[in-house]
Amino acid sequence: MTKGQEKLSVDEAISKLSDDDVELRKLAVNSLEGVEDEKVIEPLIMALNDENTPVRHKAAENLGNLNGELGDLAVDRLLEVADNEEGEYKRFASFALKASGSDKAIDYFSKSINDEDFGVRKVAVRSLGELKVTSKIDDIEKIMLEEEDWGVRLAAIRALGDMEVEEAITPIKKARRKEKDKDFKKAANKAIKKIEKSIKKK
Repeated sequence: MTKGQEKLSVDEAISKLSDDDVELRKLAVNSLEGVEDEKVIEPLIMALNDENTPVRHKAAENLGNLNGELGDLAVDRLLEVADNEEGEYKRFASFALKASGSDKAIDYFSKSINDEDFGVRKVAVRSLGELKVTSKIDDIEKIMLEEEDWGVRLAAIRALGDMEVEEAITPIKKARRKEKDKDFKKAANKAIKKIEKSIKKK
């Protein structure tokens, strides 16, 4: 099987995920897109720790898109990795959990908004918004007001917008008043409009 071919078989792709050639690893992980088979879970979990960012990203995406019982199995393994690893490995496991949209990850994301890694905090905050965990509005408000990393604060604004509930509007306005950055204020306005639009539809 050569690099020029568009897609590898499942078994070939699994084998090539650990190849020294990064182009073959990219081909391998792309070949596993949409494959619903338990045997791809562990190789994709390992690929989350690949030295190449596109490989890690695609592996996370593939894991997050697994459905049904396979999706549950993947989430369980991802939670193990996220709880026991650090650095890029933990970040991309968190990203895969976010992509899964699984309620099983809510507890993990709830504690990870205080993780020492800003990348993990950012994913955790956005995930709580997408999962509409309204019980965490106060915690996310605190992040908007106190978090040092601008990207995490921005993620918090967007997360509250994703909640689509009226009680998220006041915290956003409070953060908007405090923040001087124009892009942040723009994101705050967009989040408020998203909430107001959602409320009107209900």
